[in-house]
Amino acid sequence: MSGAGAYLQLTKPRLLPLVLFTGLPPLLMAEAGTLSAGLAIATLGGTALVAGAANALNSYLERDSDALMTRTESRPLPSGALSPGRALAFGILLALAGTGSLWHFCGAHAALIALTAIFFYVFVYTLWLKPRSRWAILAGGVSGAITPLIADAAVDGHVGAVGWLLFAIVFTWQPPHFYAIALYRKREYERAGYQMLPSRIGDEATRRRIVAWVAAAVVPASLLTAALTPVGALYAVAALALGGWFLVEALVLLRHRTPLAARRFFWVSLAYLASLFLVMIADLGLERWVV
Repeated sequence: MSGAGAYLQLTKPRLLPLVLFTGLPPLLMAEAGTLSAGLAIATLGGTALVAGAANALNSYLERDSDALMTRTESRPLPSGALSPGRALAFGILLALAGTGSLWHFCGAHAALIALTAIFFYVFVYTLWLKPRSRWAILAGGVSGAITPLIADAAVDGHVGAVGWLLFAIVFTWQPPHFYAIALYRKREYERAGYQMLPSRIGDEATRRRIVAWVAAAVVPASLLTAALTPVGALYAVAALALGGWFLVEALVLLRHRTPLAARRFFWVSLAYLASLFLVMIADLGLERWVV
């Protein structure tokens, strides 16, 4: 792995497209004439730097436990491609660049939300809760769902219903998504010293928790977004259909108690969220530029 490639991998670039994807709808929901291409680029670019900073600092703090897990042992720090000091400096530099650019181009509110996301991910999630509490995923979920709040604040100067509803979709989606990983990677997490939910309450209870999150939180949040934001009928129909599919897949996971089924649900969850936001973006695009 080259030097530049190692720094790029430190930011976990495979996660960034989905993070940025969730920031597009608030930008598209801005009233006609209030959104410039420059503001959109600055918002998404600054958010990408902030997300990369949080991931780099997380990688620095978890370098020893990453070396004990198959899924993370090839990352730049456990593999020796980067020194810890360089990784820490890079993460801090990205944090300063990201929050600084958001402050300059998008306003103080957007920058402060981004700074809060870094704080939650690095200190509350990584350092405090993840090694000792099953509630860690909720703190991590705050950071993972923050992009719509940043985008909404960048456009309107404050966070309104649009930002909070899209935040709710991504926030409630994360527990079932990560519980699935914890099911099929349970032994690896235990070896690294992390007692994830399956290790604390058992696999069967974790599967039931996944079904409950999907039925009681994820699907309702997506339908509330259809009712309370400027999306059209295309999104409303898709939210209902995709929500039904996601719930059925959760029930399949409850019935088929295997690591393979958990891995399948992990990929289904990614497809669900990407499809939901893709349809939302398409719907808003039609409303904004065609109608």
